Formats: sequence, structure tokens, C-alpha cells
Amino acid sequence: MSPLNSIANRVTLARVVFIPIFLAILLARLPVWGPWLAAAVFALLAATDAVDGYLARSRNEVTTFGKFIDPIADKLLVTAALVALVELGRLPSWIAVLIISRELVVSGLRLVAVAEGRVIAASVWGKAKTVLQTVAIVSFIVKDSSVIVQAAGQAGAHAFGVAAWVVMVAAMLATVASMVDYFYHARDILAGPWTSGGGSA
Repeated sequence: MSPLNSIANRVTLARVVFIPIFLAILLARLPVWGPWLAAAVFALLAATDAVDGYLARSRNEVTTFGKFIDPIADKLLVTAALVALVELGRLPSWIAVLIISRELVVSGLRLVAVAEGRVIAASVWGKAKTVLQTVAIVSFIVKDSSVIVQAAGQAGAHAFGVAAWVVMVAAMLATVASMVDYFYHARDILAGPWTSGGGSA
């Protein structure tokens, strides 16, 4: 079966295709409801990660292409959102660097594990990281929206901003914890000996 005939893979590819649309909405600085529309699109795209996984398993359509494109789609979505928030001045750049660096490091380690014939399953830390990052990004997209001030007043908007930062800090902690956990479970792979054929870029 062609990978593109898989409904799960089509959902994943749709997530990639809609990333530029999400960015266009967010960076356009649309008045009033613009941030909420961008947040809704991001949340919907993030939710498709669970949808395509369920479809692949329930329909027995797990493919090599799906295993390749699904994590890439997730990382592209989160990276795009973080970079856009930095561009808009809503998020310090070092937070984006921390989260993106974690994804690059773990992806590299995952490649080494696969080369050694190992598969390291996602841990509870990884799942918590994904959920917290999604909630934190959505919160940061809308936290400066005038809608919050109109609905809850200055005090309510301030409380929302504080809550958004609490979630972002929790997301950063989960990001680091998931990386440490991944390295812990891959410690024997890192210790070697590795199979021949390795090199450096």
C-alpha cells in the first residue's frame, strides 16, 4: 500500500500543510480575535497527532513513512509556534532555544538507538512534555489579547498571564526531565560499543 493511501498519513501531511496557514494567521497580528483564531488552529493541528496515531493503529496502517513523518510534523509545528512567538516579542528566545534544542538532541539520540537496533518507548515525561508545551503555547498566543482584558479586567488578564508563565515553566521542566529520562534509558547505547559505520558530519 502506498503511504499516501493511508488516512493516518494524510492527516499527518495535512498537519504539515497547515503550519504555514497557522503562521500567517499568527504573524498577521489580526485585531481582537486574531490570536484566538491562531490558537484554535494550533490546538487543532496539535490534536491531530493523537488522531493519526489512533487511525494508524486501529486500521493497521502503521507505515515506515508514517513513523518518519509524524515526529517531524510535531517538531515543525512546535518549532514554528515558538519562533513566531519570539518574533512577536511574546516569548524570550532562550526558552525557544531550550525546547528546540531538546528536540534536536533527542532526535539525534533516537537515530543512534535505531542504528543499534533499539527502540526507546515514549515515557510519561515525554507525554507530559507534549501536553504542557501545547497548553503553554496556546496560552502565550492569547495571553496579551484584548479580549481577556475586556472579559476579566486588568486583574484577570494579569492572573491569566501568570498562569501562562506557570504552565510554560512546567513545560520547560518537563522538557528537560524527558530529555534526561531518554538519556537514562539509552545509557547502555551511549556507553557502546557501537556498530561500525559511524561517522561525523
